[in-house]
Amino acid sequence: MSVRNPRSVNIGLRNIVATIFILLGLMFVWEIRGTLMLTFAAVILVVLFTMPVRFLIRRFQMNRFLAILLSVIGFYVMLGLIGLPILRTLLIQFDTLARETVPQGLEEARASITRQDLVAAIPLLDGVIPENATDLINEDLINQAITQVSDAVGRLGGTVLPVVGGLANTILSALIIFFLSMYLLAEPDLYVNGIIKLTPIWYRERMVVVLRRIDATLRGWLTVTFVSMLVVAALTGLGLALLRINEWLALGVLAGLLSFIPNFGPLVALVPSVAVAIVQAQENVIWVAVVIYGVSFFQSQVVSPVLASERMNMPAILILLGQIIFGFFFGFLGLMLAVPLSACFAVLVDEMYVKDILGDVPQAEREALPEGEALAEDLQPEPT
Repeated sequence: MSVRNPRSVNIGLRNIVATIFILLGLMFVWEIRGTLMLTFAAVILVVLFTMPVRFLIRRFQMNRFLAILLSVIGFYVMLGLIGLPILRTLLIQFDTLARETVPQGLEEARASITRQDLVAAIPLLDGVIPENATDLINEDLINQAITQVSDAVGRLGGTVLPVVGGLANTILSALIIFFLSMYLLAEPDLYVNGIIKLTPIWYRERMVVVLRRIDATLRGWLTVTFVSMLVVAALTGLGLALLRINEWLALGVLAGLLSFIPNFGPLVALVPSVAVAIVQAQENVIWVAVVIYGVSFFQSQVVSPVLASERMNMPAILILLGQIIFGFFFGFLGLMLAVPLSACFAVLVDEMYVKDILGDVPQAEREALPEGEALAEDLQPEPT
């Protein structure tokens, strides 16, 4: 009769308990994923505000509280000075787009595209499209399709405190992000030190390096994103104005805002632009599509690579996969924040796995380490 080793039994029991706690932790994270996404959005807002705060403190030796106050007030004042002169025009143009131009353009597109036109262009559709297809596509069907798309977007947003699920939820989410960012901005060292204290003593120096690199990555992403949005808005508005589109300002601003979401943003911006072109300048419909995607291509292939540093130079496939994964797990906010989330995840993989576990540290980086700053592999736990 064999007797089990008590030590092996204890190890097996510890593994079971550890597995249970890990599963419970993952379940807890899943339940609070909405709060986590709002917190990450607040962190990004904090990074945005601390850019001028650091400049004021470094350049003018200003008190931190005063620097924060000036930065927040200055941000909203600048936003108002830029936005107020064109706000009335924007509101009028957006109202015209939503109530008249876009619905009229969609209806004219529906009426102008017949079964004969589609079959003549694509003969393979002859046995697919029914004879009465044009009659089936009416206003009620279009309204049903729009309703279904809206419901789908609402469900997508509903997975994370539905940002697009209604005005009240949007305001609530915005307020949560704002107040979270203010608390984080008031005492950032308190929260950063808290994260560092949660790591093992022998790894804390490396955790400081990792957090600094994440901070630099988010700053680089913010710079690239805002400059890219301005470029897209300006070039799209200019191109549509040259094509005699009356609502060029609203469509340009919309394209700039939607460029915040790579890959999917230009596709969404194309729909209202083409619908307006069908009503106002049918001969330029193709050129409108060329402007939207041409500007998007210029932004993604020229502007962003020129502005992006090495730490933000992510492959396009990584961005797309990040959007799919984070959008699936975290909903609408996950889709919006997929790029910074992917960038932070890439930093964690590079620093903690590639460098610390695999030991693959570039020689130049190793030589650049100041005295006293070690890699995790050089740090050992303190003797007990």
